[in-house]
Amino acid sequence: MSRRSGACVRCCLVVLAVTSALCVSGPALYWRYKKGFAGTGRSRSTTCAPCICDCPPPLSLHNIAPGLINLSITDCGKHDLELNKEMEKQFVDLLSEELKLQEVIAEEHTHHINTTLLGAKRLASQYQKEAEKCNAATETCEEARERAEAALIKEKKITALWERRARQFGWRGS
Repeated sequence: MSRRSGACVRCCLVVLAVTSALCVSGPALYWRYKKGFAGTGRSRSTTCAPCICDCPPPLSLHNIAPGLINLSITDCGKHDLELNKEMEKQFVDLLSEELKLQEVIAEEHTHHINTTLLGAKRLASQYQKEAEKCNAATETCEEARERAEAALIKEKKITALWERRARQFGWRGS
């Protein structure tokens, strides 16, 4: 059975390889074959005559937008007052302003962290109180269980004593 399936797999792979080769090279071979039949009447050395074109020359950027070439980067934003103010500031002023902004952001971040930490401490305190209540209740229950166990042992002793006395007086229990 495995020889048969191996042969089937090989056959499928061969068919797949041939099909792939035909799909890849088939169109090229078809056009080459078609040109061969179409070109049999003419000699292969003849070429087409040069094309005569009366096309206009391509438009330049200067023809499309004449004022665009004269603009330079230095002219950018000259008429914007706010931009002019910002550009006139000294580099040191810009750096100090950036540092102030960073300081404000850091203070906000610190405030947020402190608030979160305070909330976490409150929750931890609340959980601690709940845990202490739970421990106290567990200790109370444990003490009650120990007392009940001691009372049960005492009750068993008393029951055994009464049973012994009853047997001495002739009682025949189960």
